[in-house]
Amino acid sequence: MRDVIHTFLMALAGSLAVALAGLAALRALHRRSVTVHIVVILLITVLSVLTGVTGASMRMFISDHDLHVLLIVVGTAATVSLAVGLLAGRRLARASMWAAEAREQERAAEARRRELVAWVSHDLRTPLAGLRAMAEALDDGVVADPETVADYHRRISAETDRMATLVDDLFELSRINAGALRLSLSDVPLGDVVSDAIASAAPLAAADHINIVAEPSTGWPVVRGSVPELSRVVNNLIRNAIRYTPPDGTVTVTGGQDVDGSGWLAVTDTCGGIPEADLPRVFDVAFRGAPARTPEKSAGGGLGLAIVRGLVEAHHGSVAADNVGAGCRFVVKLPAAVA
Repeated sequence: MRDVIHTFLMALAGSLAVALAGLAALRALHRRSVTVHIVVILLITVLSVLTGVTGASMRMFISDHDLHVLLIVVGTAATVSLAVGLLAGRRLARASMWAAEAREQERAAEARRRELVAWVSHDLRTPLAGLRAMAEALDDGVVADPETVADYHRRISAETDRMATLVDDLFELSRINAGALRLSLSDVPLGDVVSDAIASAAPLAAADHINIVAEPSTGWPVVRGSVPELSRVVNNLIRNAIRYTPPDGTVTVTGGQDVDGSGWLAVTDTCGGIPEADLPRVFDVAFRGAPARTPEKSAGGGLGLAIVRGLVEAHHGSVAADNVGAGCRFVVKLPAAVA
């Protein structure tokens, strides 16, 4: 019984000494990675066993043969444990990084949602108040002469159309952010999409005395995409360029094919350029540009470019903006058509 007590006390003393040293090491390494902490903990366990075995051998409780056997067993177990600890530590470190990135993305998404709700509330309040005032004026007979009544009806119709467009943009953006967008992919001649978009935007450009210039359709690539979504991308880019281009300005639409077969589309305007500090934000929700930029002729919802980015990324493409000459350029890159 005495040998058992002595063995227990030796093992306890050695383990406590190793544990205290290990705790001190963990405290000193508290800013290091999870992998380092796991390895230190495993070393504490292995060294505690070795301390107990060494103490028992020194007190002649273990023969030399048994000591060699134990050292081989402990050494093998230590090697395997440390290898597993390294692998597990790296896996936990990656999981921790992913979790941190996920939390950061969730916080950013929540901030964007709060910003969007606040922006929508602000942006809808003014037209709704105007619509209510004009409707009440018509109902109460405050406005009676035909010319003013016709003007009120025209303004109500215009505000209603603008709000309907805003609601459509919000719905499209919600589909993109929720991952509910389903694309029907096919080989799409980009030149046809551009031609349709220019034909649709031509009356708006003519009303603002803006010239739209496009390359001949023979120079356009064929890309892999969904026609409705690509049409919306091109329409949004062209209408955004028209909105910010001053009268007698020019909007130029060009396209081509890279060496890897992927296609690209560029819309260039003469808006006067975007401040460098604002370039990273042009695709953010509700961003309308700095006051220094050419004033808008018609208030936009601030969602068009955000929708462009979402739709392009859904096609596994990319979109970027930069300043060129007297204006700015938006470049969209799209996957190549299936050979």
